[in-house]
Amino acid sequence: MSNPMRPPRTPRPSACLRPRTTIRSGTARSALPAVALTGALLLAGCSGTADTEPPGSTSAKMNPSPATTPTWAPVTGSPQVIPAVRTFRRADGRGWRPSSGARVVVPAGAKSNVADEAQRLAKELGGMTVVYGDQTVRPGDIEVKLSGKNGADNVPVQSTADEAYTLTASGTRLTLTAPTDAGIFYGTRTVKQAVRAAGGLPEGTIEDRPDRPQRGMSLDNARKPYTLDWIEARLREIADLKLNQFQLHFSDDQGFRIQSDTHPEVVSADHLTKAQVRQIIALARSLHISVVPELDSPGHLGAVLAHHQDLLLHKASGSVVPGAIDISNPKAAPLIDSLLTEMSELFTNPKGAPAYWHLGGDEYQALMSSSPSTSYPQLARAARQKYGSGGTVEDLTTGWLNDRQKTVEAKGKNRIEAWNDGFFASPRVSADKNRMVDYWTGKETGKRDPASFLREGRNVMNFNDEYLYYVLGEPNQFTYPTGQRIYQSWTPMVIRGTQPVAVPASMTGPDRIPGARFAIWSDRAQAQTQQQVAAGIRLPLAALAQKTWDPGTPALSWAAFQALANRV
Repeated sequence: MSNPMRPPRTPRPSACLRPRTTIRSGTARSALPAVALTGALLLAGCSGTADTEPPGSTSAKMNPSPATTPTWAPVTGSPQVIPAVRTFRRADGRGWRPSSGARVVVPAGAKSNVADEAQRLAKELGGMTVVYGDQTVRPGDIEVKLSGKNGADNVPVQSTADEAYTLTASGTRLTLTAPTDAGIFYGTRTVKQAVRAAGGLPEGTIEDRPDRPQRGMSLDNARKPYTLDWIEARLREIADLKLNQFQLHFSDDQGFRIQSDTHPEVVSADHLTKAQVRQIIALARSLHISVVPELDSPGHLGAVLAHHQDLLLHKASGSVVPGAIDISNPKAAPLIDSLLTEMSELFTNPKGAPAYWHLGGDEYQALMSSSPSTSYPQLARAARQKYGSGGTVEDLTTGWLNDRQKTVEAKGKNRIEAWNDGFFASPRVSADKNRMVDYWTGKETGKRDPASFLREGRNVMNFNDEYLYYVLGEPNQFTYPTGQRIYQSWTPMVIRGTQPVAVPASMTGPDRIPGARFAIWSDRAQAQTQQQVAAGIRLPLAALAQKTWDPGTPALSWAAFQALANRV
């Protein structure tokens, strides 16, 4: 996110010699804004730095107790953060600002699962001291504590209640409580943003939690390879916006972008190593982001099939269908299953955590034909052999995705997704009932309305290509989405086109439409640089974060929201 606007600096107290003014944000180190305080700023010369605390240490670094309660100009207005907090109860007082000698206090100790969250916040606020096991909270301190029991670090989130937090600024102290460390993390994001935007938090209590449980970004790393640094910067960016999912589309016609040991022949020259993927997963986990891998089939397999051309799908005329695998060929399933198995083992998940996998399933050319059985007689023949005389190509394709789902489920994946055009009207075979529909488009003739999926009991994830598709080069009448349009016109209920899905309200809640992802597609890879993509998606991601966190109409105008995004 962009560097904050700097208010005038206050004079530096003579007792402190060297200010620490850098925090980690986005792709580079950006300066922590000088905060207009009547007292001292938080300076490295006055307090230790949290990053020097040995991991797991139970010792506490103590500063001399401030001689007086810190004083500063009152923090006014409402908390200035993106997404906006759901509830704020104002109180009389000066609020809270970072000040000289202030500490981050973790009563549960250095081995608690919020210790890392406290350390991160301390560094982001310029190098505050972290104190473990101390029950004494002094003026100016931030106290960080769990309201639930302390469990494993980065405990799996099961619901939006697990992502809730409470922040209270009272009497120059700040108290952050949450049932899990995920909630603590989101509270620290609020503190970080509020300091950057307004110097601190106003007096009162914030009670906050998301509306939709799944909020994220999808990246097409197959058509255009993105660097590890770029991906990690985006993870930090979306984490600061309280987004919690990162989908990685790593295989397509233009490239297979992850190292494979079982089929090294399919891997593109520019790819992520397995060590780099593990690094991405580890960073995501530390930021409470779930990774959703996507290996698309039976279409979009051009990079794989370039080295297995005997498996390419042919029409009755003999012409080859680029990128499509012949699912009637007995060698097709073993090839894809071996890749799915290997990649499933790479993308690990903590015990008890949702384990996501995206099967793709979109744009299989055989089913985009006016008469699949005529154009692809080998598929029709295989369908009849497998499902009886009434078997169709739709049945065969649905069976293919069901079988691929079994492959990844055998490796522990339990949250399976596919694109909406991977669900077919199949007479003999139904798509697995536990597969979620990722609805991206309904513009093509014959595509099912999202309401039909909801009525049959499926959950539908919102990828509305009218608002949430950032397609490089803007082919096929796509235009780059804007944050303003998402902010003003879109909600999670607007799944296709520009109108909310026409179903009863009972079908549009977070349990049925769990959220949305903003998708970056690299159709014309050279149309934008990585830096241009990062700039182009910044405001749309902020708008998505707002609209998936809070179901109400935003309080800020678009101009005010944009200005706030530029500050935080």
